[in-house]
Amino acid sequence: MLRLLGKPRSAIVLVLVVFMSATTGAPFSVAEIREPDGLWTGPMQGETPSTLNGARVIDLAELVALLPQQPVLVDVGPAQKKPEDLPQDRLWLPTHRSIPGAAWFPGAGAAVLEPAKEIIFFRRLEELTGGDRSKPLVVFCRPECWGSWNAGKRLVARGYSRVHWFPGGITKWQEAHDVRQVTPEKGWGPEQ
Repeated sequence: MLRLLGKPRSAIVLVLVVFMSATTGAPFSVAEIREPDGLWTGPMQGETPSTLNGARVIDLAELVALLPQQPVLVDVGPAQKKPEDLPQDRLWLPTHRSIPGAAWFPGAGAAVLEPAKEIIFFRRLEELTGGDRSKPLVVFCRPECWGSWNAGKRLVARGYSRVHWFPGGITKWQEAHDVRQVTPEKGWGPEQ
């Protein structure tokens, strides 16, 4: 094995990459997150892959450029949960804010959906796309959300050919744009 300064070559390379990343401001990742073969079954919050096979990964500028095509915006962010320590006599009025015009399906990115929920999800998307599986769809949640990745993968598997995954989600959107309060899509309760 080639050794430089008494250290394995791979260690020298790692040190150089870390140094260059620190001095140039470029992001550094020790290991790229690989796409799982199927839907992600682990925790829904955490570092996600930078790819989604069969879909296009987009940033905020690309989403804005896509809007004139009137894509179906699919928000799969979870509903707020009532705090366990909230006194019984206190009113609980959770709200969910999203990209204007988004269809909200709280929790639709779970690895396992009840069969009835899956039917409602795809039936509603069929309505929203007018049955056109080539209509652009943009799926999102919040950053580092496996739920939006799973929902995108589910849409690709269902035959939608223009799926866009916006991993920056609502957080990235609201850095530059207004949000609106949304309610869950018809037939989709907030309990997810």
